[in-house]
Amino acid sequence: MQAEEIKLLIENAILGAEVTVQGEGDHFEATVVSEQFRDINLVKQHQMVYQALGDRFQNDLHALALHTYTPEQWARRIQ
Repeated sequence: MQAEEIKLLIENAILGAEVTVQGEGDHFEATVVSEQFRDINLVKQHQMVYQALGDRFQNDLHALALHTYTPEQWARRIQ
C-alpha cells in the first residue's frame, strides 16, 4: 500500500478533509483535518478514519500513527 492510496481512501470517505500521509511499506503516519470532527471525541474521529480504510487496515497496514483535528484545532497547533 502506498501513502497516496491511503490519502485518497480517507479523502473519499471524509469529504472536504485535508489529509497528509507519510511512510512506506506497512508503517504510515496520517494527519487528517476535517470539519466533520467537530463535536466528536477522539476515539470516534479515529474510528471514522479506520472505517475509511476498511479491510486494508487489517490486511495491508501494520501500523498507522493517526492525528485528527478540526480546522480550528489545526490552526491553533500551527501558530
